[in-house]
Amino acid sequence: MTNDDDVTAEIGRWLRRRDLTVQRLRPLPGDVSPRRYLRLRLADGRRAVAAVYPPAIRDAGRRFLATTRLLEGAGVRVPAVYDHDLDAGFMLVEDLGEHTLYDLDLDWARRSPYLDDAVAQIARIQTIPAAPVEALNPPLDGALLRRELEQTWHAVLLPRGAAANAELAGLPSALAELCANLAADPPVVCHRDLMARNLVPLEEPRVRVGLLDHQDLRLGPPYYDLASLLNDSLFAPEDVERRLLAALAPTAAQQLAYRRAAAQRTLKAAGTFARCLEAGATHHRRLIAPTLARALHHLRQVPETAALAPALARQLEPELGALGIC
Repeated sequence: MTNDDDVTAEIGRWLRRRDLTVQRLRPLPGDVSPRRYLRLRLADGRRAVAAVYPPAIRDAGRRFLATTRLLEGAGVRVPAVYDHDLDAGFMLVEDLGEHTLYDLDLDWARRSPYLDDAVAQIARIQTIPAAPVEALNPPLDGALLRRELEQTWHAVLLPRGAAANAELAGLPSALAELCANLAADPPVVCHRDLMARNLVPLEEPRVRVGLLDHQDLRLGPPYYDLASLLNDSLFAPEDVERRLLAALAPTAAQQLAYRRAAAQRTLKAAGTFARCLEAGATHHRRLIAPTLARALHHLRQVPETAALAPALARQLEPELGALGIC
């Protein structure tokens, strides 16, 4: 399956073998993942997305199926799985909608009900027993948190001259300390990538958003999902962040744990966007600078990096200052 025509033909044959009649079928734009998706409407009226998993990543399909069951059992709104043949690499899931929360041009007053529902679903995720999650994915522990920031160091900070700046000589060790402290709290079950591009607004009686891309469900820091929700791709303004923190992290210690998670997540995201850009996903370019600016916002507020944040801001000023965000 090397192109859209091949993928479409393979999916069509599989659906016919399943006695499913398709009225419309169209490929969806790809990203850096080797997965391929097609949006379709079945003859019975259901809207669906067909996913094609190449052999090298078929385990991701199996994890998606397992995490779907865990999340549904906890009352979390995720796409229903209509059919699958994971040995062949095919899965047919419910299509929740064409637009994510990131795609919609909404002001923050209109976004807030969707964020509130996402927060409620984070609470449901955290009720999932740890044991089946541990069996699926390694934890987001201190070692993994550090490895993620090592990617950012090589993909983002080194190319921007951080290693040559003597004022930043202590930054790697400070970030390692931040990751160790972030991982010190008892872990909870996390979606792992709960951000606006993985939330589909819904108008259902009991839920306002559906959660996508949940196959990386794992144990991680208690405020990691909240930090991702408020600081990845869409950046919650201070009043929205303050309102949610007052409800969910009212103590100084809890808010510090949130700030550490947000600092790590934003730095990690900047590195991911840079790697995606290197792989040809040019739409990630526009996310790098504002994500770095958001990282600086949180790095200034945690003790491990507060003293280094001004020097890092000066190092990044040529890029961020051009956008008026430094």
